[in-house]
Amino acid sequence: QVQLVESGGGSVQAGGSLRLSCAASGYTYSCMGWFRQGPGKEPEGVATIVNGGSTGYADSVKGRFTISRDNAKNTLYLQMNSLKPEDTAVYYCAAKRGYCYPRPYRKVDFNYWGQGTQVTVSA
Repeated sequence: QVQLVESGGGSVQAGGSLRLSCAASGYTYSCMGWFRQGPGKEPEGVATIVNGGSTGYADSVKGRFTISRDNAKNTLYLQMNSLKPEDTAVYYCAAKRGYCYPRPYRKVDFNYWGQGTQVTVSA
């Protein structure tokens, strides 16, 4: 079983950048992703990456966010640029057993979760 620990959240002004990290231990899964849940909103799949490096993004973040992984360090990243107030949310990294496609997924499709890190973007 994998353990996931996120870091890198914080508060920024609109237009700013943050990079989230997710340290994985216990097992490395081919399929990893980032999700978020804003206040009063449903969980949203933000980005997915598979072991070959293929990625997929939600339309709301395409062109602004980049998911990447360093397998040697067992670490997943989410580089977030041009942040908007609507990006304010708790961000979670997650792992999925088995194969996945490089596209955003529903929360229910993933099996293991970190504790989340808060990102707040002010106007």
